[in-house]
Amino acid sequence: MPPIMYPPPLRPGDRVAVTSPSSGVPAPLRERLAVAVAAVEARGYEVVTGRCMDGMGHLSAPAEARAAELTALLTDPSVRAVVPPWGGETAIDLLPLLDWDRIRAAEPTWLVGFSDLSTLMTPLTLLTGVATLHGNNLMDTPYRVPEGLLSWLDIAALPAGARFAQTPPGRYRSTGWDDYAADPGVREYTLDAAGSWTRLDGGSGDVDVEGRLIGGCIETLCHVAGTPYGDVAAFARNHAPEGLLVYVEAAEDDPFTICRALHGMRLAGFFDAANAVLVGRTSAPGRPSLSQHEAVLDALGPLGVPLIADVECGHVPPYLPLVNGARGRVVLTAERRELVQTLD
Repeated sequence: MPPIMYPPPLRPGDRVAVTSPSSGVPAPLRERLAVAVAAVEARGYEVVTGRCMDGMGHLSAPAEARAAELTALLTDPSVRAVVPPWGGETAIDLLPLLDWDRIRAAEPTWLVGFSDLSTLMTPLTLLTGVATLHGNNLMDTPYRVPEGLLSWLDIAALPAGARFAQTPPGRYRSTGWDDYAADPGVREYTLDAAGSWTRLDGGSGDVDVEGRLIGGCIETLCHVAGTPYGDVAAFARNHAPEGLLVYVEAAEDDPFTICRALHGMRLAGFFDAANAVLVGRTSAPGRPSLSQHEAVLDALGPLGVPLIADVECGHVPPYLPLVNGARGRVVLTAERRELVQTLD
């Protein structure tokens, strides 16, 4: 059974590369990009920025250029982490263009991000056994992290074998986003609503479940589930005899679309080895006859495993970073809500 491979921990002086495998950064938001880069540099790292950063359209560069740059950065021994400014829409076009053999043969490098980056990070872990870090994007990095959570920078600096716990802060942002053009230096989240994790499956007992973490954004991963790039069942057989903790999150689609997507992912075997499913908090709209929670329950209720919703692993701030491939333990009781990850 091949082990999960973890990139070396970030150390002061290490190089962090910025590229946009999906959407780039338009001119009015470049000042926020500079603030985010400075936040990484303040931790003692050297930041280099790639060429694929154009923000005029929904893609930063042609697919071939984005794939070549990402492959080069992931295989450059001087680069220890690669982080995008944010996600986008169609990073799926890179999957057949990446040099998977080169990436697999190289020393592991942290690939960080969420949203459309799930389209690349999750297949990378599934195909190579290298851990990836689903958490903040670069533009989120300057924010002060609420108590109970960690930044991707904290986690990427941990050595293999490290164990760390995160707990929900109990508050989240109910609507909207900060205007980076008007206030590029914003560092405090607006957490104006109270709420914590919710159990959807109707179980009344305590939850204490372990498994390897894998997952990401529903709207993007539903299109790779069942393909060679999204074979979660094979990953479980090869790397997770103990089973999986699968996490999913809806970015913006209505509950009918999310329900269909989750049904399709289940039929493709995405949840076959799940010991529990974590569902990210979402601001996506509901409908009179179907809420977002009901959509999840309709599609995943037949799994017969705990379904824990409103986890901070989605598009609603703040963010609870998850390491694809790490061993996870989720605890949900009347007194305790905790997710422990071990990099082994």
